Amino acid sequence: MTLTSSSSKRLLRRSIAAIATVVSTLNFVNPSHAATFDQKEVEQSKFIAVAAPYGTNSHQLLILEQISDKQQCWSENGSSPVIVDPLLVNFDFSGICGRSTDSNGYSIRMAGTDLGLKYSFNIVKSGNDFVLVGKNFSDRNAPVIEIGRANGINNGFVKINLDPAWRFAKRSFNGKTLGHVYLTSDQAPPPGFGDVATPPGGTSSFRDIATDVYAREIEQAVSLGFVAGFKEDNTFRPQVSLTREQLVSMVLESLTKLPSANLTIPTQASSRPYPDVDATRWSAAKIQWARDNKIVSGYQDGSFKPTQPVTRAELLAVLRRAAEFGKNMRGLPTELAVKNSAKTFSDTEKHWAASLVNQMSSYCNVASPVNETGSKFEPNSATRRNYAAAATLRMLNCVKSE
Repeated sequence: MTLTSSSSKRLLRRSIAAIATVVSTLNFVNPSHAATFDQKEVEQSKFIAVAAPYGTNSHQLLILEQISDKQQCWSENGSSPVIVDPLLVNFDFSGICGRSTDSNGYSIRMAGTDLGLKYSFNIVKSGNDFVLVGKNFSDRNAPVIEIGRANGINNGFVKINLDPAWRFAKRSFNGKTLGHVYLTSDQAPPPGFGDVATPPGGTSSFRDIATDVYAREIEQAVSLGFVAGFKEDNTFRPQVSLTREQLVSMVLESLTKLPSANLTIPTQASSRPYPDVDATRWSAAKIQWARDNKIVSGYQDGSFKPTQPVTRAELLAVLRRAAEFGKNMRGLPTELAVKNSAKTFSDTEKHWAASLVNQMSSYCNVASPVNETGSKFEPNSATRRNYAAAATLRMLNCVKSE
């Protein structure tokens, strides 16, 4: 029997239908408990995401788990795409294999937030590729989240390769690991899910920043309204990494807070600003505007990599350009004046951003050591939300003072 034979497909579909009933019974939890769920990290090789055929010409997400080594649950062959043979249809896989087939068995989780109440998984065909995306089923205008690709198409079962920012995890509750599978990312959820900006002049208090070294600056940044927290659990998530597109949005919003600022940032892009930024993407208009005003730039291969975590060095490059733009907007010379003594960092001497880091450390301490201690700047490390908010606030205040 071959993988793509009609009998094999019928057998798997019957198995999926049967197990879905069991999974829905075992994993259903009241949605009001969603904010209390945690996640358990897992061994990635024990899981696989599969584009499984159904209907006449469609595919749906199937997640398989190798629970024990008693029998192999699936096999893989070929490349672009990798063909998957779900071997578990040939034996009683209870206690050996796990299988998740719908929203009762899996969901999207981003920066500690379960998006399962609003986002569902979809396998969509894009050119000669299957793409796994998360779509907001109640708001068609909400951003689409790309999670992985098959790197090819096939009528049978094919492997979905998760994008670098994504991984498998298990849901946990009160310390107990559940059967529910997460496709999880440390990136913050898309705009419109859980974000809440405190009105200018207002106050905010997040339960997870009390001991954060940047707490005061986070509060000020939120009060100004260029960065926000998460309303469902009243957190700021200071250690979550910031993506390149999120940085663009935050920095542009900060520039609108300058005195007499008269910025008109379009809400729709006229075309793709970069090959990997579709014109319909939530950040496309801001990226296009920032590019045209020389606040951001792409990589040598022409890409922008919007969902890639921004490094601390890249953060400074954008903040310097934003400061120069802000000064120009106020009719001032664009050169950044020295405001304080530059710091000496122990790990930037031979880095491409060495002079940039030095300059921005003397510009209202925009560049500062990791967690404000020691002598390391860690230019290649991912920028965390806490430092991004603080550094952007420092840049903004420095421009305001001139």
